Amino acid sequence: MQLIIGNKNYSSWSLRPWILMRALGIPFDERLIRLDAPDFDKQLATVYGGSTVPVLIDGDIVVWESLAIIEYLAERFAELEVWPRQADARALARSMSAEMHAGFTGLRSACPMNLGKRYAPRDRGADVSDDVARICQLWREARKSFGQHDSKPYLFGAFSAADAMYAPVVARLDTYAIEVPADARAYMDAVLGSVAFAEWRAAALQEPWVVDADEADEVAVADLRYTSTL
Repeated sequence: MQLIIGNKNYSSWSLRPWILMRALGIPFDERLIRLDAPDFDKQLATVYGGSTVPVLIDGDIVVWESLAIIEYLAERFAELEVWPRQADARALARSMSAEMHAGFTGLRSACPMNLGKRYAPRDRGADVSDDVARICQLWREARKSFGQHDSKPYLFGAFSAADAMYAPVVARLDTYAIEVPADARAYMDAVLGSVAFAEWRAAALQEPWVVDADEADEVAVADLRYTSTL
């Protein structure tokens, strides 16, 4: 299989299937197309008719959109626990993931993923606060009902598709120094400390391509691309 992704520093959508496949040991080849490449659309056109990444290629099968790729992997590797085995846990995991895929626009708009920076904390408005509160509520519900009883740090015990879908949110909350309750921070630390996320982040910090501009009123307290020891 081949997974086509965008810049690791910025592409939150690409991170989701990538970290899931790494965490579950699903073998694949990676192809990175720079988001600012002048022939980005032309390169993608050789694969499918859309204009976004990620894209998964499995022989003659082409799948795009993070959640669709994850569902394909769940069918393709039924022996792996892409989704929780338990029916009620699986229902919650899918609902949480669909809400992530379609929602939390306040947080996503105000805090685009940028692993190469660390920003000073500041008030980011009611929309962001509401999104963060809802996210923390979902994490708490999943971990209380299905995660912590397994003595494992993730939402449903073992790392699953739900954790992959929320990995970019974890990165945003950390990068933008957004305050969260202690239980949410413990979950974030587990994701940030995972081998798969560390691998993605280390590669992201080595990327020399800068494709976005900081907001005029944003304060970057560190440029991690040039200071990381990962």
